[in-house]
Amino acid sequence: MNRTYLALMVIFLLFNCNQTISAQSDIADKFYNSFDQYKEISLKDRRFKHEDIMPLLQKLPPSFEVVKLGESIEGRSINLVKYGNGPVKVLLWSQMHGDEATATAALMDIFNFLKGHDQLTPYRDKWMNRLTLYFVPMLNPDGAERFQRRNALGIDLNRDARRLQCPESRILKKIRDEIDADWGFNLHDQNRYYSAGPNPKTATIAFLAPAYDAQKNINFDRASAMKLIAEMNNALQKYIPNQVAKYNDTFEPRAFGDNMQKWGTRTILIESGALKDDREKQQIRKLNYTMLLTAFEAIASRTYERRGVDEYESIPFNDSNAFSDLIIREVEIPLKDQWFIVDIAFKIRESSSSKAANGYYLRGNISDLGDLSVYFAFEELNAIGYRAVIGKTYPRTIYGKSQLKKLDVRELWAAGYTSIRTQAVSSSIRYANL
Repeated sequence: MNRTYLALMVIFLLFNCNQTISAQSDIADKFYNSFDQYKEISLKDRRFKHEDIMPLLQKLPPSFEVVKLGESIEGRSINLVKYGNGPVKVLLWSQMHGDEATATAALMDIFNFLKGHDQLTPYRDKWMNRLTLYFVPMLNPDGAERFQRRNALGIDLNRDARRLQCPESRILKKIRDEIDADWGFNLHDQNRYYSAGPNPKTATIAFLAPAYDAQKNINFDRASAMKLIAEMNNALQKYIPNQVAKYNDTFEPRAFGDNMQKWGTRTILIESGALKDDREKQQIRKLNYTMLLTAFEAIASRTYERRGVDEYESIPFNDSNAFSDLIIREVEIPLKDQWFIVDIAFKIRESSSSKAANGYYLRGNISDLGDLSVYFAFEELNAIGYRAVIGKTYPRTIYGKSQLKKLDVRELWAAGYTSIRTQAVSSSIRYANL
């Protein structure tokens, strides 16, 4: 082979590769732009319940097969939704942690997409013939009812893959074994405070091709999962550049993802993190919808095979607790007649309340103090030249809701008041949005 011919072959291969990558990006755009058409409008926040999704499953058309797999500890049904008749079997399960609902909502959107008919129907037809999609939405309905991580027994289902003491765990293991799934998608949420590597970008999506042994060896199945993650990451970078991370791959012998990989299912963990001004994760829900549809197409067309394991390895790791909600930079605080320069970090936690909007209210607290120059926040205030002092308590006791509503909170803050004494005010008023 002469050098000219070899050079032309290299140019052709590079061109073909670039064309493929561009085509995959265009496909992701098609799915991304279709979201508003297929979004399930009945799910407006993350705290929906089993009773909210059951009517959606029950009205799916005959192109879907809906089967009750069993029941949770408290008797709520756990269901399987099947779509397609192809040889490649793809299993997706969501909300094994009851307070991690982003992907469950995205699955309802995907069901709407799959039953649609538009210019994207050729993709649906291809998946129908090449894939069989198995969905287990809301594996932990008892946890979802309380919006808590664990099930009604207090067990973390993702640490029950070996003992299988819970009915929910046994259901997931049984369906994996019965269908002998080729691919598995383990769909979760992670907290707001991870960054994508050591940079001021939140980890909006984190991926993992779980290890199947303590040595973190890479066999064909795990390498395939890594390549598919690289494909999904490429699609996401257009929408959340530098906000995709890689989850810690330390082997956890009790976890479902690690064991699924060990049992021969090419497994991908997806963790939905945070975006600024998206506390209810509706934009992240759209990203879930987009990347899962992109993954179906990559599996059906086997385009993920062109990716390299090195592309997966280049994704930065999650950096835990690198973010706060607010950092006040270089403010002075007093102690014993001296002033000291510090950074002050605040985090805002959700506290459940049946009386509050969306079932929760927000409570802020100081989470750290000192030199926080290596950490980041959703909001930052440069306070050089400012001093922080303890807030004052309003001198007059407030009686009842009517008096409380007459107060101008911003005027009180401006005057240095941060606390109000109240009497005869119901608990629901305490969490009012003032």
